Amino acid sequence: MDTTDRKLLQLLQTDTKKTTKELSLKLNLSVTAVYERIKKLEREGIIDKYVALINRNKINKGFVVFCHIKLLQHSMDFLTKFESEVVKLTEVLECFHVSGDYDYILKICVKDMEEYREFMVTKLTTLQHIGSTHSTFMIGEVKNTTAFTLC
Repeated sequence: MDTTDRKLLQLLQTDTKKTTKELSLKLNLSVTAVYERIKKLEREGIIDKYVALINRNKINKGFVVFCHIKLLQHSMDFLTKFESEVVKLTEVLECFHVSGDYDYILKICVKDMEEYREFMVTKLTTLQHIGSTHSTFMIGEVKNTTAFTLC
């Protein structure tokens, strides 16, 4: 990846709807060269996918919870079973296997505290092998980005 690829990726991370013509003007390259660079970055897996980022408040999912999960045991069977079940929960946007006092941290977005309680009672705590949970609620968002600095 050269400097031009890095600049191209910076531009794409801020707005993927820019046309190859718009990108070519910013990078001082031909439209074909920009197109070929994008295709190469996709083939190499550097560009993983394109998505629309949705304002969670506009769709009634503004209540953000970070739920720490401790499993009963750390056996491969327990980990695998928990992970295969948690990925099916639509309220869970992110799940990380972590070190420290807890085994997993989940980012959960729901409408409000009532919906979170319902989620905990009917879905999350019904998963096998959970020993304990600890929930932290977002008060305010200081930084939320999907863009990596590459230049």
